[in-house]
Formats: sequence, structure tokens, C-alpha cells
Amino acid sequence: MANLQDLQDLRVEPLTREAFAPFGDVIEASDAVRHFTINGGNTERYHDLANVEPGPEGKVIVSIFRGQPRSLPFVVEMMERHPLGSQAFMPLSGKPYLVVVAEAGEPPGVGALRVFLARGDQGVNYARGVWHHPLLALGSVCDFLVVDRSGSTPNCDEVVIAPAGRIPA
Repeated sequence: MANLQDLQDLRVEPLTREAFAPFGDVIEASDAVRHFTINGGNTERYHDLANVEPGPEGKVIVSIFRGQPRSLPFVVEMMERHPLGSQAFMPLSGKPYLVVVAEAGEPPGVGALRVFLARGDQGVNYARGVWHHPLLALGSVCDFLVVDRSGSTPNCDEVVIAPAGRIPA
């Protein structure tokens, strides 16, 4: 592991639809999205919140990921991407978590990384090819409903970030 004193600090910013737009979709029930009443007035439907892409020859699957808590400061030494389809995460535990992303394209350097603090009622949908860090649950074990792609071709690329970045406490 890299020496913490030699790392570039990464700034954590709130997760908003506008700030996250280059990386995918924010999934949340808010007045900013299309919504309407259904089921005889008993339910509010927040409609079409994420562009789920299974990619060529893929199918959409639903899973639950159980993330172990991470401690801050946290060193970001790797990123991954899914070049064939999107990947959506919706927290089930109601706890905040961190999202580290970089735009799709060439493997990112530390300067291209963005860190968002997501509330426990906000999910994210990583667009196809967007670089992201695996789950960063905070404080306790957290479950996430995950909607992504299954298929016969590999769909995960990983890269080492050197020099690494640090999310401060």
C-alpha cells in the first residue's frame, strides 16, 4: 500500500444529478424527475430513472451486493469499468456511501477521479464504460440492489491507479 503522506487528497462532493451526469444517472425519488400518481392515488411512481444498457448479447439481471464497510482515510489504488453494459446500484440499508468515478475512455489518472457522497436514499447507474471504484460502504455492512448485465463475454476491466489518491477522513 502507498504511503498516506505521499498521496493526492481527493475532494468529496455531494451527489447531484447535474454533477454526476457525465458518468451516468442518479437514482432517487425527487421532484426533479418525472413522477405521477398510480394505483388509484395510493402510489407515486418516479419513472424511468436510469438508462439500463445490457449491451450486445447481454441480458439484464438483478442481484444484491453486500458491501463491507470501508474506513477513512481510504486509498484509491484501482478502478474498474464495464465496457459492454451499465451497472446500477440502489442502497437497501439507508446508509450513506462513497462513489468514485472517472469518465469513460482511457484508464484514468488520479487527477481525473471524482468522489461523491451519496445519501442512503440515492442510487447511481454507471453508464457503459465509465470507470468506477467497487462499493465503498461507510460505517457498517450495507446491501445494494444491483441491476447490470449478464452475458457470455467478459465485461470487467480493472486498472491500477498510480500514483494513488486518498479520500481523507
